[in-house]
Amino acid sequence: MAEKFGNGRWVKEGWLDNRVPGCVVGRISFAVIGEVDVYLLGDCRGELAGKVFIFRNSRFEDDDTAGHVLGDFESPQVGEASLISFDPHPLLAPHPYIEWFSLRKNHYRIELQPADAQVLNEDEAARYDAISAKLRETLQGRSRSTRGRDESDWV
Repeated sequence: MAEKFGNGRWVKEGWLDNRVPGCVVGRISFAVIGEVDVYLLGDCRGELAGKVFIFRNSRFEDDDTAGHVLGDFESPQVGEASLISFDPHPLLAPHPYIEWFSLRKNHYRIELQPADAQVLNEDEAARYDAISAKLRETLQGRSRSTRGRDESDWV
């Protein structure tokens, strides 16, 4: 079963960088637990491929229930990108969609409102150069494919 973080309301904001092929790094802020570094094998799709994007959840709620549900959330999040796109399904309206599997084979999914995210231009993305490089450097050694999971884990 995928964790949608309280139907998305416990995801505050974040950014993801896919400017290095085969690697998505970033930082996501959650209710109660705060910022979590992210290192995922794989790539974003569509207009996000090779780009940096930021998001701020317009439906964010910082409630105590999040602490009980997210208490064992891995930090940092290291794993494999499943689908990261602004247009995840042809039968649904386009919207920011972030889905990955952690090394512990946990399946995570964040869905946001269309206006909650934006792709950065090169000058704006440059602000993330140093932290992205540091995340790749420090977390790359922990990464490995999660493909050993059962195919039934794909929700």
